[in-house]
Amino acid sequence: MMTIRNLFICCLALLLAACGGTGSVRPGSEDNTPISDKGNNIVIYSLGLIDTNYRFGGKNPEAGLDCSGMVSYVYRQAAGLKVTGSAADIARQGRSITKAELRPGDLVFFNTMHRAFSHVGIYIGDGRFINAPSTNGKVRIDRLDNSYYAARFEAVRRYFD
Repeated sequence: MMTIRNLFICCLALLLAACGGTGSVRPGSEDNTPISDKGNNIVIYSLGLIDTNYRFGGKNPEAGLDCSGMVSYVYRQAAGLKVTGSAADIARQGRSITKAELRPGDLVFFNTMHRAFSHVGIYIGDGRFINAPSTNGKVRIDRLDNSYYAARFEAVRRYFD
């Protein structure tokens, strides 16, 4: 069942998508890197999952999602891309890019369990990412400069152009 907040987020995301164009450029972007349509779709779809329950091993919003399940679900539904497995498995499937090259829809990886690539989120722009953490049990937006995530940041991967 969709909450009013989730319905509002979905409506807002659809409105933003309708206003966007092909190959748009981020306002105020120093490098004027185009935002891809797939990246936009991934961001919009992931915003609709805010407040979805966390569930270890979860692969769909009805049952709950963990970080890798959220990424696999969103990439498949929003962009038709198949990325599967654990966060570490997903990291091996993508193209390595620098943090400076981050664009909406890229994946950000963290070492949160004293293991390389143990957590993943979806970058949405402005230093923020969609996160499915076990802490507090809900999908939410976090910041890359949050002290916890900044200290554990590991890598960025891209899966589309």
